[in-house]
Parts: sequence; C-alpha cells; structure tokens
Amino acid sequence: MAAVHKLVVEVVDARNLLPKDGHGASSPYVVLDFHGQRRKTRTVIRDLNPVWNDTLEFNVVQASEVFGDMLECDVFHDRNLGRNNFLGRVKLSSRQFVKKGEEALIYYPLEKKNWFTWIQGEIGLRIYFVDEIPPPPPPPPPEEVKAPDQPSAMSDEKSPPASEAETTAPPLEPPPPPPTESKVPESPENPIPQSETHASQEDINSADPSPPVDQRPDQMMASAAPGFVPLVRVNSIISPKPITRASSVSSFTSDRSDTPQLERSSFDLVEKMHYLFVRVVKARSLPTAGRPVVKIAASGCHVISNPARKTTFFDWDQTFAFNRDAPDSSAILEISVWDPLNATSSYDMAGHDFLGGICFDVGEIPLRDPPDSSLAPQWYRLEGGGAHRGDLMLATWIGTQADESFPDAWKTDTAGNPSSKSKVYQSPKLWYLRSTVIEAQDIGTIIPLKESSFQIKVQLGFQVQKTKSMFSSNGTSTWNEDLIFIAAEPFTENNLTFLLIENRQSKSHVIVGAATVPLASIERRVDDRNVVSRWFTLEDPTAEKRVYKGRIHLRLCFDGGYHVMDEGAHFCSDYRPTARQLWKPPIGTLELGIIGCKNLLPMKTINGKGSTDAYAVAKYGNKWIRTRTITDSLDPKWNEQYTWRVYDPSTVLTLGVFDGWEVFGPNGSDEPARPDSRIGKARIRVSTLAIGKVYRSVFPLFLLSRFGLKKMGEIELAVRFARVTPTLDFLHVYSQPLLPMMHHLKPIDMVQQDVLRNNAVKIVSAHLLRSEPPLRHEVVTYMLDADSHMFSMRKVRANWLRIINVIAGVIDLFRWIDDTRSWKNSMGTLLLHALFVLLVWFPDLIVPTLAFYVFVIGAWNYRFHSKATLPHFDTKISLTESIDRDELDEEFDGLPCMRPEEMVRARYDKLRMFGARVQTVLGDLATQGERVQALVTWRDPRATGIFVGLCFVVAFILYLVPSKMAAMAFGFYYLRHPIFRDRKPSPALNFFRRLPSLVDRML
Repeated sequence: MAAVHKLVVEVVDARNLLPKDGHGASSPYVVLDFHGQRRKTRTVIRDLNPVWNDTLEFNVVQASEVFGDMLECDVFHDRNLGRNNFLGRVKLSSRQFVKKGEEALIYYPLEKKNWFTWIQGEIGLRIYFVDEIPPPPPPPPPEEVKAPDQPSAMSDEKSPPASEAETTAPPLEPPPPPPTESKVPESPENPIPQSETHASQEDINSADPSPPVDQRPDQMMASAAPGFVPLVRVNSIISPKPITRASSVSSFTSDRSDTPQLERSSFDLVEKMHYLFVRVVKARSLPTAGRPVVKIAASGCHVISNPARKTTFFDWDQTFAFNRDAPDSSAILEISVWDPLNATSSYDMAGHDFLGGICFDVGEIPLRDPPDSSLAPQWYRLEGGGAHRGDLMLATWIGTQADESFPDAWKTDTAGNPSSKSKVYQSPKLWYLRSTVIEAQDIGTIIPLKESSFQIKVQLGFQVQKTKSMFSSNGTSTWNEDLIFIAAEPFTENNLTFLLIENRQSKSHVIVGAATVPLASIERRVDDRNVVSRWFTLEDPTAEKRVYKGRIHLRLCFDGGYHVMDEGAHFCSDYRPTARQLWKPPIGTLELGIIGCKNLLPMKTINGKGSTDAYAVAKYGNKWIRTRTITDSLDPKWNEQYTWRVYDPSTVLTLGVFDGWEVFGPNGSDEPARPDSRIGKARIRVSTLAIGKVYRSVFPLFLLSRFGLKKMGEIELAVRFARVTPTLDFLHVYSQPLLPMMHHLKPIDMVQQDVLRNNAVKIVSAHLLRSEPPLRHEVVTYMLDADSHMFSMRKVRANWLRIINVIAGVIDLFRWIDDTRSWKNSMGTLLLHALFVLLVWFPDLIVPTLAFYVFVIGAWNYRFHSKATLPHFDTKISLTESIDRDELDEEFDGLPCMRPEEMVRARYDKLRMFGARVQTVLGDLATQGERVQALVTWRDPRATGIFVGLCFVVAFILYLVPSKMAAMAFGFYYLRHPIFRDRKPSPALNFFRRLPSLVDRML
C-alpha cells in the first residue's frame, strides 16, 4: 500500500510574548494553517513563555492555487480569558521544510499583521515530513444469504432518502487507482542510470502521487495523476525540469511555480558534434547455437559488439556512436553478424563464420535532433549468410551529443573506455559536530592524585582530539572544552568514542574508561541555543564484562548553522549553512559550456608515442562534474554543457583539466598504475559576469612545478549567468553577511578552521573516491587547493607586491600633493588654493566633493574594464616567470623535507635573511607607534612637557581665532612657495624622531 505523506509540526514553546489580559500576562494558543487544513494547540494559562509541546499533522497534497504552498502560524490570546488579541504570526514557505531525521528546533521571530501592531517574542517550531503507511482496511463483513421468499422490508425501511442518497453517492467516474511505485519506469529506448543524473540530490523530485486517506473525491482525482517530474537529457546528462523547492519538499509535494522558475540548460553554449548512432537490439533465426557478435564498419572504424545474451532472441541492446566531424554523403555503413566460434577481431573472416549483413547509405540515414522522439528500431533481413536467413533489429540515425543515447554509447573519441563517460558527483553533506566535555566523576585511582592527571581523548574516524590535562579532586575533573569534528552525512562513522586517559609521571598513559555515543542519537541545532547535556557511563575497554569506571558529562550537537569549509576562503563556491532550513532561494543559474582544449602537450608516452587522455572536472557548490575522457588527442573536443544553481554572486567556479591514466595496477586492482596528472586550472567568479551575457573565452592552462612554469595548452569555455530573482532582491544580497550567522555569533578560531578544512578535504576525497568512475584524491586535492597553504617564498614576495600595488594610489596622491606644493605646475597649485579656500569657508562641501571625485574616478575607469573576455591567471602577479629554481624546489618539497642537509641548510640561511628583513620592518612599525604613545606618557619629560604645552597654546589660540581662519592660515603656510621654505626637515618631524621608544629596552 502506498505511503501517505504528512507534514508534522511540533509547536514547542514561545518566548517573551506581549501581555494581553490586562494583568501582565497572556493565555496563548497557536493556530496553524496549511493547504486549508487548520489545527489548534491547547491554551496555556497566563504565561508569557508558554510551553506546548504539541504535535500537529497535516496531509500533504498537491499545491493549491487558492491556499498556496505556505504554512501560516498565528499566535492568539484566548478569547475566553480576555479579548481575542493577536500576538504575532509566522509565515513559512515549504522549501524550508525537511525530511524526518534532518529536523531541528528553530525559533522564528513573530511578525506583525500590519504596521500599527505591536508584536514581540519568538516561537519555537520543529517541522518535518514523514511517510506513514496506513493500516490495511478491515475485511468486509460476510453477506447474509436471504431466502427467496423473504420480504425485504427491513432494507426498505433503512434505505436513505433520495436527496441524501444523491449527496452521498460516489462520483460517476471514480478516480484512477494510484500507482504502486512513484519512480520513472526505465525502458531500453531511454535508460536512466542513477549514476549519471545531471541534477543534484536536492533537485530530484520523487513525489508519491498516492492521495491521503481522508481526501475528498475531487481532491483524490486531482492528486491521482503521476507526481514525478519528467526528466530531460541535456548534453549526455539527465537533468530534471526546473523545480522551485529543495529536495525535502519536492519529495512530498508537486512542483508549483510559486517562486521564479530556474530555466534549464538550452544546450546553446557549445557546438553541436554530429555522430552516427547505431543501436543493435536483437536478432532472430540465426543458424548458430552460440553467442554471435555484431561487427560495424563506418567512417573507417571497425567495432565488434559484446557477445549476445541468449534468450528467446539473441539480445545485445548496445549503441555505438561514430564521430562525423567531416560527413561524407557517399560513406557506407556496414553491419554484419558473425559466429563466435571462430570469429576474430580481423575484418577478413572465414566464410562459414559469416551469418549475414546489412549495408546502409549514410546519406539516406535520418537526422534526429532532440527534442525529437527516439527512432524506433525495426527488423532487417540479413543477406549473404547462406540458405537460412536471419533478421536483425536495429536503429540508425545521425544525432548530436545531446542525444539521450550518447552517454551509454560506445564512442570513437573515447575508444569505448567504460570509465570515460560524463558523470555528475555530489559532495557529502558535512556537519560540524560540537562536543563539549564538561566534567567526569567517580574516576578515583589508587595512585596519589599528585602523580597523575586526566584528559579526555575523543575520536571520530581518523579525527582525534584531546582535552587539556586536569588533576582530579575527589574523583572529579572539570574541563569545559569544546572539541569540534566533521561528520559526513550519510554517516560513515556510526559512533563517537570518548576515552578517559590517565597521565602518570613514572609510567605510560593508561586508558581508564571508554564511552561510545551513536551519531544518530545526537541532537541537531541551527542556532546558538544550549542543548541539553547528558551523562554517559565509562566502561573498561579491555574487560570482557561491563565494568563501571565512572561517568562523563557531555553536551553534544550537530551545528547546522555553520558552513563547513572545504575550499579556500577567497575562492569558495558556496556559503550556505549545512541545515536546509536556513537555505535561501537561489538567485540565478550558472551555465558552463566546456568546448574543448587546444595545443595540449603530451603527458605520457605509450608505445614510443606521446599521448594525452584529457578530461575536465568542474566544481561549484556541492556538485562536481566530469567530462568524458578523450583518448589520445592533443586537441580534445567535449562540447558538454552543465548548469548550477547560484545562491550568492560572490562565489567562484573552479575547472581543472587532467590527464587520465586508465591502465590499472597489478593483480587486477582498482588503483591505477599512476595518479592522474594535472594539466591546468581556470577560475570564474560569478560576480564578474554580466546578467544574460554569453562569455566565450580561451583560458591558458599553466602548470607550475619544481621545474618552472609551463604552458600546457588552452581551454575554451562558454559561460552564462542568468538571474531569476527581482533586481532589488539581487542587489540586496550584497548587503547580507557572506557567511551564515553562526560564524559571527560563535566564531571558530582560524587555526582550528584550517585543521577542520583539511579534515573536510579528506572526507570529501574519500567520498568521491567511492564513485564509479572515481574522482581520484589528486584531482580533489588540486580542485580544492588543499596544498596551497605550504610556505612559498614566491608567494611571500607576490603578496608584498600586491600590498605595494594597493597603496600605490595613496603614494601617487602624496606625490601629487608634494609636486603641487613645490609649484611644479603653477596653474594646478593656484587651482588647489582656490579649492582649498572654497572647502574651508564651506565645510559642508567636503564630503560631497570627495564623493563626486570618487564617482568621476569610477566613471573614468569604466572605459578600461574588460567586456568580452574573462580574467584568468596572471603570471606577472604570481611571479612565476622570473622565479628561482631553488625556490620552486622548496615550494614543492613535502613535509618532512627529503632534500640533502646542505640544501636544507642553504634554505634555512636564506629564510633567516628574509626573516631578518621582516623583523626590521616590524620593528620600525612598532617604533613609530611607541613614539606616538611617548607623546603623553612622560618617558621623556622634556619632550612630553613641550608637547603638552604646545597643545595648550594651540587650544587657547583656536578658542580665540575662528577655525576657518586657522585652517586657511595653515593651508597657505603648507602650500607656500619653495623660496620661503627651508631644505631641512620640519621642526615637527625632528621633534617626533627624537621621541623615545622601547627598542632600547629589548635584549
């Protein structure tokens, strides 16, 4: 029996409600409305912080055009205990709801009904979807057999009136029964492999069309239609039609255009690549008892199919795609069937092995371009196979890479490699697991407490953390430390282990007790509220029986309000928190067309010939894509198009090109003989893209290694960003915090963030390695820049030049002022005098003048911004063209260092010299700051006395003289002609340089 989908709302409590009964209190109750279904909680008498803990259920039906897809929560004061006063309301869109198991208690601030309503407080709700299987209906009672001559007076007396019978009669056409399964049926013509879906997990709509048991007949008829979203193939990948909600909602409700629709990819950013498709389905009446094979010859390429599966027919159901970059209308397509007993890979086979064949004129083969329907296969009589003729069912057509048969087809440019198909991957859902170790009790030991201390070791998979060591007092130790781990959902590690370790001075560490906490039992939160702490029993891990070793006090929770970083902070592709309830609607779509590469360098040598098997990987958000691997080509053409949802414009799309090594290791292991090689990388920032404009740019692929910078080739990409939100909402995003609120309410230390990021990269890499084909560890590490934190002298100098470039404008301003002050341009100096007088007498014009000046600068620089091409890696900024070979070797040397001692000593001496310069600069900055402090700290009594006395004189003069006159006098004195100035430094600068600092007190 089909499951019934329900929305469960747990009304937990409310805080700080307004008093409405005239005595400083309220008697609140809550009314919930969802799709016209109203539910009411109980009334809490006279309580401004009421606690209900009521669970209300709603039937999930198809989206209503009348009631909308919203949950409305209204809080009222009970009319029986006073006036029916309004206490506040909350309106929630169904996109914020999640499945059972992902729910969390969230406090929503109460909103006003109108501008003149005074509302305060918040209400705590826990909302989630569940599937309930209704109990089977009871069997009907057995019918009584009446005698033929028995009158039916009783039945006549109990029959309802005609009007009542008409109102209770069922409809003339009963609703069709709901299907037993809600997934899309797969057919040979349209296979839908689960591993190749273009949509992410949050985009898959698996709505069950079964209606609730208490629906009206008209609602049942409306909801009995199939609820799945039809899938559309785009560029060798299956992508769903645009949806408007997250997976937690689309799994239970139908699609409805209550929010701006996200347009699906139209496959217009890339070039069409024509292929000759041949689909061999099955054969019949063949004069063989074995498993025949089919050989296809087209465009100078010969392909042999897999052996047939022997059923009622000889089944193959295999599709072949032959590249047609230069179509030849006179080409002939030859399809032949061969006996497998003596068949070989050679085309010239013995006559007795030949079972028959068919020839087609390629110029007569029909052209199919989606959304045209697939071509129906048909039977063809085999010729030339002897007296007994068989039939072969096949279909042949000319299509593009957008054809739905393209992903699973054998292709000439991939040489039939099974791991070279285009794939879409999903990063695991990462959570911060916060473990607060409060205290431990009953941990007494026979050893004196002065000689031992205790600490807690917490382990989750490969992640291990320890608390500080604490001495026990009366068998109790207190820590109050937060230990943060990263857990991937679905949880690969089921338990969180706590070990109580005793540190002894004379002996090694001893594990006193252990406690195990299942991850499924840990509460989830989305804000900074304190979850309930719990006590756990410590047991002896070495004993066979349970032995009590004390207990430990813990506060555990999954923090869903954070964004778990697995990328660099400056080129992150997603800032959404982990909890789906906090996700905001997308602002647009990002479409990427990977056209191809040019002039790639050979990455390996096979049979004495340089070869490159290139594929591209792109990452944005939690969605990864991998193109098919083009075998043995230095100019590969992919022409694949992909689409991502954009939630923040200040995000970066990363794309990398790699050389695949598909030769597997010894003994048939799944590990390759060598890792995939890096070719290059490109980054595209969404905020730099104009809305709706197609950018088609060529990005150079640079590879920096210990041997220097090398240009590996070029990649051609087409990018388009489409906005789906209104303009004001889109611009409002720029005023919102980049990271979720929990990063600001309860920030995580930077050092701890680096450790957590490294752990996140390991978890993501292990997750993607389990896919087929896998994304290797070296690919994930390169895409996430996990190794970019290593020390590099080149990066230090490059960052220093970046700082100089930033302050170059300020330096140029001071130079211009000094040139003007030196009267090098007399006309400019006079105009500056006039401007200075104007601003002094009208100080209200200072801020508008500065703003107008910045406007003029920005408008002037608009002429120089790039309009056609996208920015790419700059070798000059990176200092990769003139870098020393020794510095490159140091940059790519791992930890620990594996170089000879002499080289390490030379590097260390060079680092000491560089550190000395940095030390001098930092000392100079500290000296200037200490001199400023010395002005009023009386380190030099005479200097401080002079400064204080001068400040008194200046204050006395400015009290008597108008500030405008004083400012004008100072300005004219500063801009005086050089003939009235002395070449020596000014007295003020001489006085400042004589102030003491603390440098003379340093050892």
